Amino acid sequence: MVIVDSTVWIDYFNGRHNPETDWLDGQLSAQRLGLTTLILCEVLQGLRDERRAALVEAELTGLEIFEAGSVALAAQAARNYRALRSRGKTVRKTVDVLIATFCLQDQHSLLHRDRDFDPFEQLLGLSVIHP
Repeated sequence: MVIVDSTVWIDYFNGRHNPETDWLDGQLSAQRLGLTTLILCEVLQGLRDERRAALVEAELTGLEIFEAGSVALAAQAARNYRALRSRGKTVRKTVDVLIATFCLQDQHSLLHRDRDFDPFEQLLGLSVIHP
């Protein structure tokens, strides 16, 4: 399964064209795509209009959504953060640590446009889609 990060969804819903949104557009009906509850929250909180938020929510909830908030995930995410920091890579956002750890733990690939995921790919083996 490919987990699509909020960085891609936000560009996609704003009509921005880049390799990631083009890949997403081409794969929406061809592949199993999903997101986490954290990603859903990030996308929806950025919308200013309630009507648009309801439309986006309806579209996203048609995909597979994974709960991302267990104690085990939090503990592993903290271990991953420390492992990266000890190697000179500090991830800026806790939510990205949780998303990357979720993908690593459940062996999902990630489609993103955020440099915070790069150390997870380079040092911890996160599978990333590179369109």
